Amino acid sequence: MHAPPSFHGVTATFSIVAVDPQAGECGAAVASKYPAVGRVVPYVRAGVGAFCTQHHAEPAWGEKALDLLALGKLPEEVLGILLRDDTKPGKRQLAIIDMKGRAANRNCWDADPSGVWWGSMAGRNYACQGNTLASRQVITEMARAFEETGGPLAGRLIAALVAADQAGGDHRGRLAAGIRIAKAGVPGHALELQVDKSDDAVNALASLYKKTL
Repeated sequence: MHAPPSFHGVTATFSIVAVDPQAGECGAAVASKYPAVGRVVPYVRAGVGAFCTQHHAEPAWGEKALDLLALGKLPEEVLGILLRDDTKPGKRQLAIIDMKGRAANRNCWDADPSGVWWGSMAGRNYACQGNTLASRQVITEMARAFEETGGPLAGRLIAALVAADQAGGDHRGRLAAGIRIAKAGVPGHALELQVDKSDDAVNALASLYKKTL
């Protein structure tokens, strides 16, 4: 497990948080034009849930968000607490989900207008979001792939990233990608894969995942 670097810049792009309550798994996956994004955007904790902080990312919120979930706060409450005293709430894009599949999102409302599309959507046991995307289809394809793919949670998250990438992804390109999975009874991360810098980060991440099977 790698400690997240000190980072407070603009990140992000597209990500997904999800849970498999029956398997006791939670996970988060992300892809971006920014290097090493998988180390600063997604956070997961066994028995608790998953969280992503992006655009103007705040890595310190990763553990704080999961701590609040663990205390019994609802996902919507957690995001409200994080943003309550924030100095730039309009520049954050956040997503969180608990082990019951309850999810919440916050989208940027004070963002670079050059971004082609910004937004989020949620379904049963998942939430996906992105900014500076090629189109809304990036998010809808990510959701579709997650819903239609069977098997372990990690494979479903990878399929979601691949579908989003094929739909155009971040219109600036994808340089990095990462996935984190936590599972009940397994200390730390049950799975953590990172592609810190690549011309084809999402497919490189998918290849790394295949090697774990």
